[in-house]
Amino acid sequence: MSVPTPTADPLPYYSHDSAPDGRIETRGNLSLRSEAIARFDALLHEIHPDAARVDPARLQHLVNWLLALPADVAHGVLDRRLQRVEELRAMLDDADWDNEPATRARILKLLAYIDRDDDLIADHEPMLGLLDDVLLIELAWPAFADEAEEYRDFCAYRDDQHPGGSGQDQRSAWVRDRVAEIALWQHHLRVNGSHYAQSGDPPIRFRVS
Repeated sequence: MSVPTPTADPLPYYSHDSAPDGRIETRGNLSLRSEAIARFDALLHEIHPDAARVDPARLQHLVNWLLALPADVAHGVLDRRLQRVEELRAMLDDADWDNEPATRARILKLLAYIDRDDDLIADHEPMLGLLDDVLLIELAWPAFADEAEEYRDFCAYRDDQHPGGSGQDQRSAWVRDRVAEIALWQHHLRVNGSHYAQSGDPPIRFRVS
């Protein structure tokens, strides 16, 4: 199964078995210190222990890729992922949503890093200042992807159906109606896969001698 990512177009963050051969060209005026990258990697794995490792070569490869993009495309890459973070903030602040405690703790660690200015890449760096924030979002996303997608669906349901009552009442209505939709979908699958009339030639009932 593919790893969940915050957008439909994953960052080209290669794995060790697909790393480019040879020395990676250095672009950008960044000073990526090994100890700072190690701290970043440690934070990432506090949030999502199964995340890919972050090392200087991989990070430089991502820097080169981003700088090679047209400016508007590069800003779109960053903005789409940062928008998902705003959804996470809304989820934590939504009184109608019952956040799973472990997921909440992971998101708070993510937000604490993103809200800093003096992180791995200083936020004032042109174009690249948000790349480390975006990379953290991308690689840590599987740790809270399920709840984030459930919350997104709950918000869509709440905006469309306007369920009444407390937050718990609204979540119960959302679960009940979504389960009913799944049951109806399964019923349609069974109907479409069945035959109302027996196929093949009809049996011979009379014999004429």
